Formats: sequence, C-alpha cells, structure tokens
Amino acid sequence: MTDKKPNNPKFAYKFWEKKSLENLNASEWEALCDGCGKCCLNKIEDEESGEVFLTRIACRLFNDKDCLCSDYTNRQDFVPECIKLTPNTIKQNAYWLPSTCAYKLLYENKPLLDWHPLLTGNPGSVHHAGISIQGATISEKSVNENDWENHIILEPT
Repeated sequence: MTDKKPNNPKFAYKFWEKKSLENLNASEWEALCDGCGKCCLNKIEDEESGEVFLTRIACRLFNDKDCLCSDYTNRQDFVPECIKLTPNTIKQNAYWLPSTCAYKLLYENKPLLDWHPLLTGNPGSVHHAGISIQGATISEKSVNENDWENHIILEPT
C-alpha cells in the first residue's frame, strides 16, 4: 500500500495495511470513514446499465455544514433505507460507494489516498483537498424525487 507515514498517532500502526476489513474492530472500522459525506447523497441507478449517478441531494439527516449525519447512531430508525456498511455488507454495496471511499479502496486492495485523515492526522484534510461535499448539498426534503435527475453531479475526486 502506501509508504506515507500516518500523522495520526492514534492509528500510527497503519491497521488498514495489517488487517483485513473483516478483522477490524469497531473503532478501526469507523476510523476508515474520511468524512466526505458522499455516501449520504441520494443516488440514481440506471436499471439497464447498473451505472450509479450521484446527486447533490443529501439524506434528510445529513448536516451540510459539518458533513456528518445528524443522528448517526439512530439513523436507521429515521431512514430505514440507509445502508449500514459493515465488513459483511461491503461486497454487495461497494459498487455504489464513491471512488475515493476508503472502504471501497481497501476492499479493492488499493491504498488510502494521500489526503485521507488517517494519513494526514487532520479530519479536515478531506475538505481541504476538495473531495467532500461540504456546503454543496440540498436536502431531500426540498426536492421531489421525480426531479432528482436534474441534480446529478460529478463526483469530487
């Protein structure tokens, strides 16, 4: 994987290079999330091709300012269709994850990207690199589902 040394002392041992996704503990699993928010965007899937398109329309629980779920622990109580990504569900869900997602990258045996907070030690590095959707979304509460295709965006990479 990458030779870059992590600046995050909590995870200085580069667990993501030493363990499989299935062997990560809960803290390590959650630490892989870079905080980009792209998984919280509503997507449109072409039924014929299977291609997935991102929209700028965020889940009703998404906080656009801090780029986080406003009720992560209880999200499935309010948004039953929210997919809880786990080592057991990644195989069937990797196709819709953003190309920059650490879960997807590691599932595909690719390295973390240089701006990832585990490497930089800075949780804001994903925003500084222009990868996140912070400040660029609209709530699903304000858009009719029939109009979602008018809000398709290119993935920030």
